Amino acid sequence: MFATVRWKRRALVGALGLALLPGPVLTAAPVEGPSYATWTNACARLPSNRQLGAKRPPKALLPLATVEPLEKVLDAFFGLMTNGPMAAPAHWVGPAPGRESFFNVQRGWFTPPEIPFEPFVRKWVLPANHRVVVMGDLHGDIRSLLTVLDALQQRRWLEGFRVIEPGLHLAFLGDYTDRGQYGVEVLYTLLRLKEANPDRVHMVRGNHEDLSLVARYGFLAEIESKYGRALDPFRILRAYDFLPAALYLGSGAQFVQLCHGGMEPGYDPVPLLSAPPEREFQLLGILRQASFLRSNAGVLGGDAASAAAAGREYQDFQPTAPTTPTVIGFLWNDFTVFSDEPAFLRNPDRAYVYGQPAVRTLLEHASRGGPRVHAVIRAHQHSGVPNPMMRRLMASRGLFRHWQEPQSAAAALATPKDLATRLEAGPDRAIPEGSVWTLNVSPDSVYGIGCGFTTATFAVLQLAERFEDWRIAVETVEVP
Repeated sequence: MFATVRWKRRALVGALGLALLPGPVLTAAPVEGPSYATWTNACARLPSNRQLGAKRPPKALLPLATVEPLEKVLDAFFGLMTNGPMAAPAHWVGPAPGRESFFNVQRGWFTPPEIPFEPFVRKWVLPANHRVVVMGDLHGDIRSLLTVLDALQQRRWLEGFRVIEPGLHLAFLGDYTDRGQYGVEVLYTLLRLKEANPDRVHMVRGNHEDLSLVARYGFLAEIESKYGRALDPFRILRAYDFLPAALYLGSGAQFVQLCHGGMEPGYDPVPLLSAPPEREFQLLGILRQASFLRSNAGVLGGDAASAAAAGREYQDFQPTAPTTPTVIGFLWNDFTVFSDEPAFLRNPDRAYVYGQPAVRTLLEHASRGGPRVHAVIRAHQHSGVPNPMMRRLMASRGLFRHWQEPQSAAAALATPKDLATRLEAGPDRAIPEGSVWTLNVSPDSVYGIGCGFTTATFAVLQLAERFEDWRIAVETVEVP
């Protein structure tokens, strides 16, 4: 149906010649590893992705000369996941994943009895005065990640790997590896942040946190080139199972949807959002897209052609992998750029694309239980050539709000310089009801090279009691 990788996973293991190694005994003890200063100094010696092109970095410059530091931080992450709130059935709405399957990290992919694929979402409730720093796709770009973290150090929001600013949190929206040469270093940095701040750093699962994509787009080859068989890549893939497909970030009864991709009409968030705050996790379970469409006439904004197109595409299914039997919308789906595009489109090379009328009605449906989902903040929708979306991302300083203008030939060809005069580009922005925001990809990547930008963007989301008072600040840093 979709032009995505659908390889047989057992065959892939054999084709890549990958060994299935047993993991060590896991603990949640603090990680002993390089200090933040030592780590950043070591990474600073690495050639940029721009300099490397498609080549690998010299092994003598690798900041992790052996796999031991990464193994330790993976152990710490597994310890947090299997001993923290997620592991308690009382924190789940509906059934919790199995203790001897999902939470048994000694079991993994391809070793009978295989563990099931059990994607989930998380509700993340914070006090009204808290702030969340949000970053989009990293794609193996350690240089941009550390440049942003250095900026937070200079503000005294971080001290080393620790978040020290009261009421501050970090959220990363997926696609940590592939298409760049430093996926290992990116993951190590993020896991060190998570280990040092278990309740204040969160990572969302993107579409590249999937075996079929890391096999195709470079991360497995990166691991092989750096460490041979000393590092079992399936331990990293197993860690991805503990990343939510979406985060519903809120204060009180006011929420926004944080995710990598887009809308997933087969999942109903009302039971999760209406549950007490401590019940913060829910399995996606069966995604009932077709049933939802049959039961909710007009849910695609009253667009009959879009409803008919969705009727031909939607199905009720139990995901067995991120793209099987079809894609999970939270990880894969996109949004139209212009305000007058259809409510629903199918991109045959990617996934589904939702327009403004559909998003408005889908968010209203998600809010029928009392707590309200007002907007979507996400990443994912990038290109290595300057298409209309990428030009708007650059004109908007790396954070684009969709549907600010109708489509036209002139709008499709407008340059970032022209667009900067008519799109939101200020440092501080309100969040309109029903809006969708896309964060740009990090610049030391094929995307930055192809589109000619060198600034990394992060957003600072300021929560408030009333959603009308929520703000989103746009910050950019030049990446050397």
